[in-house]
Amino acid sequence: MTLTAKQQNELKKIIKIASELLEQAEKGNGRGNGAKRGATQRTRRSGAELASFRKQLKNDRKAGVPVAEIAKKYGVSVSYIYQL
Repeated sequence: MTLTAKQQNELKKIIKIASELLEQAEKGNGRGNGAKRGATQRTRRSGAELASFRKQLKNDRKAGVPVAEIAKKYGVSVSYIYQL
C-alpha cells in the first residue's frame, strides 16, 4: 500500500498528537478523569447514618478539635462543619 505525501503528513500529525497526549498523561498534566487535585471521593450517607455523623461532628467541635482537622479527618468541607 503506497501513501501519498499528503496522507503521510496527516499520519505524522496524528502520531505527533498521540505521543504528546501520552507524554502529558504520564506527567500528570492532563485532566485525567476530571477530578480536582486533592479531592476525595464523595460519599452519600443515609438518614440514620447522616444523623449520627452530624452528632460526631458536633461532639468533636464541642471537644475543641480544630475545624480544619475535622474536615480532613472526615473528608468534608470546612464550610459544611461551620453550617452545623
